Amino acid sequence: MKIELENVLPRDIEKRSFEIITEELGDIKLDPEKELIIKRVIHTTADFEYVNNLKFSDNAVEKAMEAIKNGACIVTDTQMAKSGINKKALAKYGGEVFCFMSDEDVAKIAKENGTTRATASMDKASEIDRKLIFAIGNAPTALVRLYELIKEGKINPRLVIGVPVGFVNVVQSKELIMESGVDFIVAKGRKGGSNVAAAICNALLYMINDDRE
Repeated sequence: MKIELENVLPRDIEKRSFEIITEELGDIKLDPEKELIIKRVIHTTADFEYVNNLKFSDNAVEKAMEAIKNGACIVTDTQMAKSGINKKALAKYGGEVFCFMSDEDVAKIAKENGTTRATASMDKASEIDRKLIFAIGNAPTALVRLYELIKEGKINPRLVIGVPVGFVNVVQSKELIMESGVDFIVAKGRKGGSNVAAAICNALLYMINDDRE
């Protein structure tokens, strides 16, 4: 069997990938506000089910972009997501990316309280006096604690990206966020991951200013 490879220059691979995604979507029409986010998640995962799985609160994309332009920071629940977010693009607007999962004080508090580090890291994040976007791709306990902090009036996120992957309380934690009253981008069901969380953050950044450096 002869295998034919596409002759694509390295700099054009991403562009060609998005062309293929558009071709395979066929007659599916995406909301223009959400299109680039959905396509970037598909690009990251090669999973077209995200066309239906990704749910957005009203005007979530516009509001999140405005928050970023006004210096919002991003809090993640994994170092993987943190490493995947384009920090240089975010820094243009005064924002930073935080992940407290490896902090000694977070580990200590989690052990003392019998909670996960993800739960304790959300408590630490609630003490940051800045506009915050949360990008949760791994720990449903982080989403549950975020929901509690929102309801207690201790935190008011500009956006919650709720895309943890897995089985235990994953579906339920996402439903809580969608009922929390804050703006959200959620991957319904069990799918998600740190790569998806980072992809959504980067899509927002690239929609503001297409700078991939």
